Amino acid sequence: MSTETVTPRAEPSRWSKIVNSNMGYSFRRNPVAVVSLIIFALIAIAAFFAPLIAPYDPYDPAQINIMNSEYPPAWIDGALPEFVLGTDDQGRDLWSTILYGTRLSLIIGICAVALQAFLGITIGLLAGYIGGRLDNLLMRLADIQLSFSTLMVAIIFLAVTQAMFGSETFNQYAVFFLIAVIGVAEWPQYARTVRATVLAEKKKEYVDSARVLGFGPGRIMVRHILPNSLSPIFVISTVQVANAIISEASLSFLGLGMPPSQPSLGSLISSGFDYIFSGSWWITVIPGVVLVVLVLVINLLGDWMRDVLNPKLYKG
Repeated sequence: MSTETVTPRAEPSRWSKIVNSNMGYSFRRNPVAVVSLIIFALIAIAAFFAPLIAPYDPYDPAQINIMNSEYPPAWIDGALPEFVLGTDDQGRDLWSTILYGTRLSLIIGICAVALQAFLGITIGLLAGYIGGRLDNLLMRLADIQLSFSTLMVAIIFLAVTQAMFGSETFNQYAVFFLIAVIGVAEWPQYARTVRATVLAEKKKEYVDSARVLGFGPGRIMVRHILPNSLSPIFVISTVQVANAIISEASLSFLGLGMPPSQPSLGSLISSGFDYIFSGSWWITVIPGVVLVVLVLVINLLGDWMRDVLNPKLYKG
């Protein structure tokens, strides 16, 4: 009589579970999502490793020579070989400045969305779970906030802030002002979505079971209801990052965002706009193309994620 040794099946790794999940399968079958993720990853990696990749530091005055201003890109006659994408009006290497500017725009966009998510999720959980007068009050505040456009609120706030603190102080803390105003202006998007999810989830049996076990409202909201609200939150966050980057670029273009000494994609486009018709078109056009591509791939990833996470739209 022979005995066979049964070897236990190895537990699949977390990465293999993600790759073999419905989302991973849908991602592999969607060439637009694959290309968008590759482009976004390349832009993000190049931006966040700008100090290692960029040949020049646009923040270092010793590396900036005003005599090198407005040199064209390398494929145009009259270019200098050390400046692949040319130089801007201050003599900074445009390739280096775009890398640093993209990093700054991504930081502002991600941090602003993190603030939006924190405020919106907290308010949405409280409004949906507690309900009553608190729900009415918070949702009326959200309606009032939604009646104003983000840019209008940001322009008023930043203009008043700049007048109160002066241009020098404003420029020094411009990053924090932008994160705060963009974050505060967009929280109702999260709050309304989370509230709708909470209203549906709090009537389910697992919430009643948690109450019977003696769990408090805070634990029920955070540990039980919130995880079931993550799908729409992920979709909103993807789109909101793109919107925050556009808002930062718009405000910087209007002179209410990042100063020229701290380049972002918006301030680069703004600084070169005066030279676009004088022949130095690359100062505005090249950062503008980077901004369009960055926002486009983020929105395409958001559309794909919305389709996958929405069971009414997902077809496998």
